[in-house]
Amino acid sequence: MRIGKVIGNVWATKKEEKLAGIKLLIVQPINIADGTMEGVPIIAADIIGAGCGETVILVDGSSARRAAGGPEVPVDSTVVGIVDGNDIDSSLLEV
Repeated sequence: MRIGKVIGNVWATKKEEKLAGIKLLIVQPINIADGTMEGVPIIAADIIGAGCGETVILVDGSSARRAAGGPEVPVDSTVVGIVDGNDIDSSLLEV
């Protein structure tokens, strides 16, 4: 699992049948320890109703497909939670 910030939406009128009814979000992965951006934004299936500006939990690969409805659903990432907060003991982070 990883963390990201929802920065937008994607709409596609024509798409793979198995994606019908699945909302697609643009998510910027972030480093949970310091909040910095990691890599490039991705498109993730949203099964929980997340919105722009929210910090979300993402799963990838087969976990993403299972969460989105089954192994035949063509997704690489799925939003499975909205983060309310976190608590990190910074003294345990490696420098």
